[in-house]
Amino acid sequence: MDGNGRWASKRFLPRVAGHKQGVDALRLCVSACVQRGVKVLTVFAFSSENWNRPTEEVSGLMSLFALALSREVPKLKAQGVRLHFIGDRANLSQSVVDGMSKSELETCTNETLVLNVCFNYGGRWDIVQAAAKLMAQGTSVTEQSLSSAMALSHVGDPDLVIRTGGEQRISNFLLWQSAYSEFYFSDKLWPDFDEAALDLAIVSYLQRERRFGKTTAQLAGQHDSKASTA
Repeated sequence: MDGNGRWASKRFLPRVAGHKQGVDALRLCVSACVQRGVKVLTVFAFSSENWNRPTEEVSGLMSLFALALSREVPKLKAQGVRLHFIGDRANLSQSVVDGMSKSELETCTNETLVLNVCFNYGGRWDIVQAAAKLMAQGTSVTEQSLSSAMALSHVGDPDLVIRTGGEQRISNFLLWQSAYSEFYFSDKLWPDFDEAALDLAIVSYLQRERRFGKTTAQLAGQHDSKASTA
């Protein structure tokens, strides 16, 4: 969800104002995903590199996150959204950690949409913590065992990764999980990313051919085989 700060700067507002607008955009995106039958939405809210930002901005982000938890969780619960917070909680304040745990518990029985919020998260951190977990257990490191130890092992790998703000890189997001994902880059700053922009991303995804290492001819053969046995 990139571009909050630039959105604010263009309007001569403090960067935190852009992050506040970004919360509104996320609320709309979650509702749109629920309406469209999306089952899993994973958002990058705060990266492990974001600690390098100005102290005032980081402090504002932490306060905004705590406020968003108190205001948004009841709405998410009413929509059937189940919350998971993904990332290293060691450097977070106890009040933030408690808010995360409480929100997860309050929504744990919901099944309409799984909302993974990556907070103090990095793709490299996830791979390292998964490998360390397996080593501590004395388990061999394989693709399957590493996947099962990842922080996002409760959901499948993402079909589509969307980045807003005009940047065309993944910035340490879902490095392991996005190996076969489709990517969509939008020039819209995150606060301006609305339902129409989401639909454009989905339409783009639906026009892609996902081969997973196979050829187009092999995929066509699979489709013909299914048709003949139906």
